[in-house]
Amino acid sequence: MRSKEEKLSILSELIAFAKVDQEIKVEEYDFLLSVAHLLEVKKATLDSLIKKERKVILAKRQADRIIQFHRLLLLMNIDDEQHSKEVSKLYNIGLKMGLPPSVIGQVLEIMHHYPNKMVPPKVLIDLFRAHYN
Repeated sequence: MRSKEEKLSILSELIAFAKVDQEIKVEEYDFLLSVAHLLEVKKATLDSLIKKERKVILAKRQADRIIQFHRLLLLMNIDDEQHSKEVSKLYNIGLKMGLPPSVIGQVLEIMHHYPNKMVPPKVLIDLFRAHYN
């Protein structure tokens, strides 16, 4: 079970990423709302996080960082637009998470092979598993 701080940190990182292009689009907001719901965070709390930035805490477990990276990837592709600024930001976030640069690059490359650029979780896990084995 995640602590409240961890849940808010997950959402804060997603919000900051959604704001890379200066605005949160309706599709992005809906995605953020669905993640908040899964984390059992109220809409009012999500809305307050959008208004006021909060410090992001790096997840301790590698699996949690990979899941967050996948959320960020989904968020980037939710509006069917990938700007170089978003791709660069996602790559750098992955590096800060301690994820292997080669796997981050592979994910960003193979996403174009899937409908709506949505990399299935199993494919993502297999890429990371191959790197760590």
